[in-house]
Amino acid sequence: MDSADSAATDRPAPHEIAFLRGGRRAALTVAVLTLRLSGSIGPGRGGTLRTRRPLDDTEADLPALTRAVHASLLHQPAHLRQLLVREAVALALIDLRYQLTVAGLAPVFLPGRTRAGRRVLRTLRARHPLPGSRRGLSAEDRLLAVALYGDRALTTLMPRFAREGRPAGRRGKATEQRREYGQSWGSGGGFSCGAV
Repeated sequence: MDSADSAATDRPAPHEIAFLRGGRRAALTVAVLTLRLSGSIGPGRGGTLRTRRPLDDTEADLPALTRAVHASLLHQPAHLRQLLVREAVALALIDLRYQLTVAGLAPVFLPGRTRAGRRVLRTLRARHPLPGSRRGLSAEDRLLAVALYGDRALTTLMPRFAREGRPAGRRGKATEQRREYGQSWGSGGGFSCGAV
């Protein structure tokens, strides 16, 4: 596991938790949300994401996935789905899966999580129930809730962010459904990280 958050709290970082819960798209959504909360990226035209500023020295210890997302958006705005296939982001996601596999939380060949990974999620959910509102929550608390509970937390705690990524004209309606690690998410650029 690659972040200082993991070592300091002896728990996976939010993007790692999200990957265990909902796969690549869930981890990417948490990485994007991290940058959005810091003001490093913002909404662009047609539901895309774009950079607002370079990363500063205090953000040097961000996870590799989060840095890859920012670097990718420096060159060209993108929808979340487009970010998934950009080389630096795709490689960071592969590395994240490898790290979780080495840690014994994700299986070697199959998607999903190991018994230890399921136990980590169960323990974290018991310690951190889904908040009913964002009142009084820090950015870290919101990231953890989205990592643990996916779309339920995203729409409750970050409703504007959840709407920002939808392309104009779709009004948030998913026109297709995909499955990843047993979690559903809608099409287009909308931010979604799987239901629990």
